[in-house]
Amino acid sequence: MTTPKPDALPPRLRRTLELVYAVEGVVAARVWQSPGRIAVGVRGGAASAEAELLRRVEAAVAGVREPGETWDFGILDEVRA
Repeated sequence: MTTPKPDALPPRLRRTLELVYAVEGVVAARVWQSPGRIAVGVRGGAASAEAELLRRVEAAVAGVREPGETWDFGILDEVRA
């Protein structure tokens, strides 16, 4: 099984990731899509306050949200070895 290439993402999800990574303090991001729902998870740098980071990410993607869609935002867990 092969992993999809980043170019294989739908344009809207790719744009969402671009907008999220443009937010100051975001060091990692993931986006999930299911019918009528988008979930965005981010990890911030050491100096990032989680609540403020989520607020900035939510504001950054406001332009790609569609009416009637549910968007969820959260903090990604740290990578564990």
